[in-house]
Amino acid sequence: MTQNKKKLSGVFAPVVTPFSSDEIALDDLRFNLRKLSETDLAGYLALGSNGEFRSLSDKEQIQVLEVFAEEKGNKVVMVGTGCESTRQTIEKSKLALEMGFDYVSVLTPSYFARQINGATLQCFYERIADSIDIPVLLYNAPGFTGGTEIPLKTILELSRHPNIVGMKDSSPAGPLRLLAHLDPAEEFHILAGSANFFYPSLHLGAAGGVLSLTNALPDPCCDIYRLFTQNKYDDAKELSFRLARLNQAVSSSWGVAGVKVAMDITGFKGGQPRHPLQGLTAQAAEQIRLAIINERFISA
Repeated sequence: MTQNKKKLSGVFAPVVTPFSSDEIALDDLRFNLRKLSETDLAGYLALGSNGEFRSLSDKEQIQVLEVFAEEKGNKVVMVGTGCESTRQTIEKSKLALEMGFDYVSVLTPSYFARQINGATLQCFYERIADSIDIPVLLYNAPGFTGGTEIPLKTILELSRHPNIVGMKDSSPAGPLRLLAHLDPAEEFHILAGSANFFYPSLHLGAAGGVLSLTNALPDPCCDIYRLFTQNKYDDAKELSFRLARLNQAVSSSWGVAGVKVAMDITGFKGGQPRHPLQGLTAQAAEQIRLAIINERFISA
């Protein structure tokens, strides 16, 4: 097992950015990270989609990363550095290296979507990977990029690059499709981006998952991976179904606002999303609380 394989195995939290009156609540972020550090999570994704990175200024992103650097401990930290330009992505990736983080996770550019094809994305990722000394993870999330995603052929080409070590795939069937085509001999590690397909992805060879529900329920998410590695497939499948149903009621239905409500219910500090995103009504929050109870993750 290579060092990359070891570090990229398990469950990772795409950590949210807490806000108070639309200002970053760094103390709440620190509270959440310290609470998460007591779990079996392999690590964190900083400045990902759940971190509302598009809603943060450059200065605010650095403030968030400073808290992660202070609270990193023995956890692996991936940093979202994807920008619309290759140049800016490289600059942010170099900053992540200087701050002592382990990987950069690079979301596809998408503003000029009609010009973003496989050849353009291959050039984008290769130039970044050639220019930095921190390992690169591709990030495929068409739900956040207006449908822009990395074609399968391009992923397979990029998987051979020595500094592109894996991929977080949040597309509905992406990990399952991709894992069927990857050469098992290649050291390219797939992380499933949703509880909806985390468990079947493990059976096809995924190294782990980056799951939004870990912000609120890290232990059950880690339990799926633990049960799978212990060959307790029936127990893992039953838990997976419960988490997938809850994921539909939380993240899939309400996005980051729903994740934050679930966090408040389970003892973390979620709070409100940043404007223009809207917080949930009391009725919607109650629906989430009942869903968590119905799946037996908290008591009534």
